[in-house]
Amino acid sequence: MDDQTTLLKTPLHGLHVSLGAKMVPFAGYDMPVQYPMGVLKEHLHTRQAAGLFDVSHMGQVTIHPRSGNVRDAALALEALVPVDVAGLGTGRQRYALFTNQAGGIDDDLMITNRGDHLFLVVNAACKEADFAHLEKHLGETCIVTPIRDRALLALQGPLSEKALSTLSPDVAGMRFMDVISTTLVGAECIVSRSGYSGEDGYEISVPEDRAEALAKALLAVEGVEPIGLGARDSLRLESGLCLYGNDLDPTTTPVEGALEWAIQKVRRKGGEREGGFPGAARILAELEQGATRRRVGLKPEGKAPVRSHAKLFADAEGATELGEVTSGTFGPTVEGPVAMGYLPKSHAAPGTTVYAEVRGKYLPVTVSTLPFITQTYKR
Repeated sequence: MDDQTTLLKTPLHGLHVSLGAKMVPFAGYDMPVQYPMGVLKEHLHTRQAAGLFDVSHMGQVTIHPRSGNVRDAALALEALVPVDVAGLGTGRQRYALFTNQAGGIDDDLMITNRGDHLFLVVNAACKEADFAHLEKHLGETCIVTPIRDRALLALQGPLSEKALSTLSPDVAGMRFMDVISTTLVGAECIVSRSGYSGEDGYEISVPEDRAEALAKALLAVEGVEPIGLGARDSLRLESGLCLYGNDLDPTTTPVEGALEWAIQKVRRKGGEREGGFPGAARILAELEQGATRRRVGLKPEGKAPVRSHAKLFADAEGATELGEVTSGTFGPTVEGPVAMGYLPKSHAAPGTTVYAEVRGKYLPVTVSTLPFITQTYKR
């Protein structure tokens, strides 16, 4: 994907270039990794004001029940995910996971109940496989429609509500994980109060022919700046949020990934709709008994980041390997390096010291609770 001619472009590609973005290949797209402000300042600006992200590379898909009853679509989708979809209220969104027969995670996603249908947002690198997966398993009872003519923007940070309210006052009354339809720059948009930064904010699905107008309207509001993938990664890592392909993969179960909170009581052992999803036997057993390893937060000593794939050891000599780092960077808000990785249950308690191998040296790393920052979602 290094050849620029093979990369896909989002509807905002021209705007990124005009704003001086440094473009890089990401999930098959030519995406902005940073703007002239730079990753560090972009990160801090999002925490202090408002940052605008282009996330149009993500997959959007609707699921309409052939019966006309959205509960039928929800129950059909529950055969693929371990979460409570049928209990999701109209205008509400929920985090979910596509699991496989081994109990691993094939993707993580967001599900919204739109009243007469479901609206899903899935990861860019997995979207075509996800679309095929949904069609294969739901096609008989539901109409699965990938959306290819809409962009997706994220507005994140403490000034997000003030900024977006200048275009639509309707958004001010929303709470975390609420979803509404509202008109922005003359286009009907789907707006969720959610995001990937740990801050209050919104994600906005907008027709692609109005995406640039919307982005320019938001960037014209005082306090809003364009933010690239570099800061998006450090923001989500400080907030303890997983990146699929790094922190989650088909060999990692939800319990190993510390995502038990995403599996509601109704789908667990003894629940009204217990199991019935791929890998249920292993996942339900791990919910009861725990997993042998676990995703944890990691705080390296000093200022040097410990990057993904660094091996973790029980001792400073590197004799006993325990696991590895899955995400790691410098956290501008916490003013130090932050990381996540997997450790056996015996070494996963907060305060435990392990050692990361970095360029032949074994650096002490302390297991930390997640998130590293205080999340500011509007509950």
